[in-house]
Amino acid sequence: MTTASELTRQARLPSSARKIRPPFAIDPTMCFYSPQENVDSLQHPRVAEWLDFVRREWTPSAVPGAEAGRIAVLIPCTKYKPYPTSREHRGINAALLAAGWEPSGGDIPGGLAECLEPGEDPRLLDVSPMVRDGWVLDRFVVSEPLALVPYEHVYHWRGEQSPAASYDDPGLFESRGTSVTPYRTDSTATPASDGTWRWGPGEREAYADMHNALVEVLATALGRFGSAYAGIGAWVSPGLTHVSFLADLARRRTDGIPASRRGLTGAKPLTGVLDLLPGVLTLMPTRPQLDTAFEALAARLAEQGRSSSPGSARSVFARGDGRDTPLALPETLVHLTGWIDGVTEGRS
Repeated sequence: MTTASELTRQARLPSSARKIRPPFAIDPTMCFYSPQENVDSLQHPRVAEWLDFVRREWTPSAVPGAEAGRIAVLIPCTKYKPYPTSREHRGINAALLAAGWEPSGGDIPGGLAECLEPGEDPRLLDVSPMVRDGWVLDRFVVSEPLALVPYEHVYHWRGEQSPAASYDDPGLFESRGTSVTPYRTDSTATPASDGTWRWGPGEREAYADMHNALVEVLATALGRFGSAYAGIGAWVSPGLTHVSFLADLARRRTDGIPASRRGLTGAKPLTGVLDLLPGVLTLMPTRPQLDTAFEALAARLAEQGRSSSPGSARSVFARGDGRDTPLALPETLVHLTGWIDGVTEGRS
């Protein structure tokens, strides 16, 4: 049983601090442990300034010699920060490098290379725009509570450690059973017999409010600079919050994503970017793409002499074969690099 005393801010801050890789450090005021604290985060000075920057200011940076066009890829935020040090982002970035995309040249903060496995390419940590055959590929991170993080600002922003390398926000992940703050007077969460906590109407209401606030920022930003890109692809896991931020009603029905949450004031609809800006991005991987990737992974496991029974393969698939999620599996990433190739070759 996770007790209320274990869910205080003071009890959780050491765990949050361990999620930030040196030389970066946690900002204790940027730890948001419940939907209610996420709603409060919209008034946090660093968060509010960042959201305004994304809405109104950020534009694609100039890259010398890149004349063919630009592509954008949105990828998920991660437990460990800065994001590129995570196994998931290293897997995604490795696939882009293998497909011929080269960082245009950026500084990698000292000490981060210690996060790499032996033999891994240091370029995995380069956050500059990537180039190939005159094309530019800009990477973005979909984040709670920062909405959208241009990759080139992952480490530093306006001369300081970036907010994107400073926060911890598990507060919108209901399935974890600990995304609650019993110490708040507006908490309606209740402990369950299995040791987890259940959201009440207050948590569900705050979730919907925060969800739709971040969608508004995402849609405003993509609507403002999206025309700079020949294609925008979103590479996010089905069923998780990031997909809900982006999906329209049709995709919600296909993937079984809730279209509303019942809070203190009744059912609150959840809006996605594709509801507000139809066609602005391509949402991947699809269920069929994941099915194909799973079959390919099972075949690889069998070739390697590893257990490829349905249960074993599903377990390996869920963990991304050591890369945290299926999004970083080579068998899954062929769909992302294939989509990118389709855009650059005029097939998408």
